[in-house]
Amino acid sequence: LGPSLPSEVSGLAGGLLPAVSVTPAILPAPRRLAHRRSPAIVRAVLVATWNVNSLNARLPRVTEWLEAVRPDVLCMQETKLADDKFPAIDFGALGDDSVHHGQGRWNGVAILSRVGIEDPVNGFDDGREPDPDARALWATCGGVRVCSVYVPNGRSLDDDHYAYKLDWLGRLRAHLDAHHSPDEPLVVLGDWNIAPADEDVWSVEAFEGHTHVSTAEREALARVKEWGLVDTLRLRYPEPGIFSYWDYRNGDFHKRRGMRIDYLLSSPALADRCRHDLIDRNARKGQKPSDHAPVLAEYDMD
Repeated sequence: LGPSLPSEVSGLAGGLLPAVSVTPAILPAPRRLAHRRSPAIVRAVLVATWNVNSLNARLPRVTEWLEAVRPDVLCMQETKLADDKFPAIDFGALGDDSVHHGQGRWNGVAILSRVGIEDPVNGFDDGREPDPDARALWATCGGVRVCSVYVPNGRSLDDDHYAYKLDWLGRLRAHLDAHHSPDEPLVVLGDWNIAPADEDVWSVEAFEGHTHVSTAEREALARVKEWGLVDTLRLRYPEPGIFSYWDYRNGDFHKRRGMRIDYLLSSPALADRCRHDLIDRNARKGQKPSDHAPVLAEYDMD
């Protein structure tokens, strides 16, 4: 989906790709090998989300990508680990602080940061019982409030999990209403398990009658976004054919049969500072990849 970054980066990252074709003049500069940065001197923050589909299986891929791309913040979903099994030491050796909200074999969300981690919160504070699943994790990193989300899949339109999915999105909106304001720098990012529009799937007909594209799911997502969240990648690149997920089966990745279900939704205060939006499609290649690609945005914090 477009040319590689300058050779200094693509040689490291295996070809980090802009979401669509852009001119080299607006590509991010190569990132130097560095340790943690003080939040007090952060001028730009590169934030990424990646559903790793089992961190235990994908740890070598993740650490290799972190060393090459050097994001300031990485939110992960589907870690599929208990908290005591999370490899915080491995990430610390790379210069990343980390926080994890795990559930063992299922779900699990994490935040890695080179610009500090403050005030971590699991799930929702909405006056209801805690979410039984490990699907949302909040923290402040480099002056930005970040929430890593793994929205329920829904399974099928007549499944109880589908009702749980719709309710879960309502709880997310309630948490935003109760604890945050659109004028603060905030980004909610992760695997949303919803293609926001028909342009976000390779074939509308192939998904008819299934989850991820239903009217109720899209309306629930729209209500979350109505809080003030902005899909900066879609604003920058409105054309179809931009995907973040490809099923392992039937050669879908090579046939470009994907979905855009991973994205960053930024508050207006942060969206106005967004310099770049990227999807690293090459991270979906190679040995034992996740079925999702990392999605990134860079924000000017000056």
